[in-house]
Amino acid sequence: MTDPQIGMLMLGLFIFIIMLGFPIAFTLIAMGVGFGYYAYYTPGQEFFDNRVLTLLVQKAFEVSSNDVLVAVPLFLFMGYLIERASILDRLFHSLQISMKNVPGSLAVATMITCAMFATATGIVGAVVTLMGLLAFPAMLKAGYDTRLSAGVVCAGGCLGILIPPSILLIVYAATAGVSAVKLYAAAFFPGFLLAFLYVVYIIARAMINPALCPKLPKEQTDIPTSQVMWALATSFLPLALLIVSVLGAILFGLATPSEAAGAGALSSLVLAAAYRSLHFQMLKESVYLTARATAMVCYLFIGSWTFSAVFAVLGGQHVVENFFLSLNLSSTQFLLLTQAIIFLLGWPLEWTEIIIIFVPIFLPLLDDFGIDPIFFGILVALNTQTAFNTPPVAMAAFYLKGVAPPWVKLSDIFSGALPFVFMVFATMVLVYVFPQIVLWLPDYLYTPR
Repeated sequence: MTDPQIGMLMLGLFIFIIMLGFPIAFTLIAMGVGFGYYAYYTPGQEFFDNRVLTLLVQKAFEVSSNDVLVAVPLFLFMGYLIERASILDRLFHSLQISMKNVPGSLAVATMITCAMFATATGIVGAVVTLMGLLAFPAMLKAGYDTRLSAGVVCAGGCLGILIPPSILLIVYAATAGVSAVKLYAAAFFPGFLLAFLYVVYIIARAMINPALCPKLPKEQTDIPTSQVMWALATSFLPLALLIVSVLGAILFGLATPSEAAGAGALSSLVLAAAYRSLHFQMLKESVYLTARATAMVCYLFIGSWTFSAVFAVLGGQHVVENFFLSLNLSSTQFLLLTQAIIFLLGWPLEWTEIIIIFVPIFLPLLDDFGIDPIFFGILVALNTQTAFNTPPVAMAAFYLKGVAPPWVKLSDIFSGALPFVFMVFATMVLVYVFPQIVLWLPDYLYTPR
């Protein structure tokens, strides 16, 4: 076999092994070292003199010293603290009573709460689970349609994948070698456009068929304005200030993502203390979960970068590149094909594996097709949300099913989430047709004049 053939065997064998359920990070490292030993072997060398071992150490050092990745544990820590600070129930209640005259008020309040909380945490499982415990029963008790209620929670919980400060965008920036600050600016309008479309859809459904979202009883909506304002001031305002401060510092160049994440983590400690939720057990859990998630991301990077380096040395990357170029695709066709592949990969894989392992295969081809890597990254971030809500896997649906009342069927959750998946696709179409939705803000903020 030629080296390129061995490279493709390496890729195919990796996909087969992860389908069997082996840990992805350690599979990457093992295969990178195993095939790398062949790729870097020279006759007569000692066993431990093979350069693949040096490569593994080098990649581990690159990950541990990467300035961009420092933001990952800090944003995660901020998110886990906010998740445990009893903010969500206050926020949902204040939004609910302030939107009492909006059609589908409970569902709209749920979506806005999801958007804000997802922005603060970026952890899909946490947002869907917490909203499934808080907002989903409230909507069901008010007589809201089960499928619509489930779709609101599942779709809203996934917004943190795209809306800054998204962990996915930090990981993509490190993978693609692009500016995380520009990525955040590029994601700003698409993220809130998607959230806006979700809210418009909810209100439209409530207006067309009021039986889906019955009006709340008068005793739940007849609340003095002063009480509504106080509820917003003590729940919505502090979290909004935290989010705006972190994002504003990043977007306007006042701080790097890592510095802003550090300030955000400190502010979340203060916020938790202000809500009297800060205690040793909560802090211990937040640190543990942050360390576990960060270790997973780091090991994935070490394995992926080792695997990719060996794959390139064997010539596998040239085989992939030549294959795509031989198809004579236009830029549009290339984007459609790559997004279809990423959509399918989202069923068996988490977004971390997609971004760190498979997206780098497409990145060298972007120049050939004249595609901006920042624009491509935003499309990937949009696309990745669909995997959480598309059967047969749809992890957001399974998160919700785990905390929903026993009589709620998984099929109802699936069918409720699908209309929101179509809105993600609609947003992707809008982004492609009007690329300035993505590119205007980073160009305006960071292009020298």
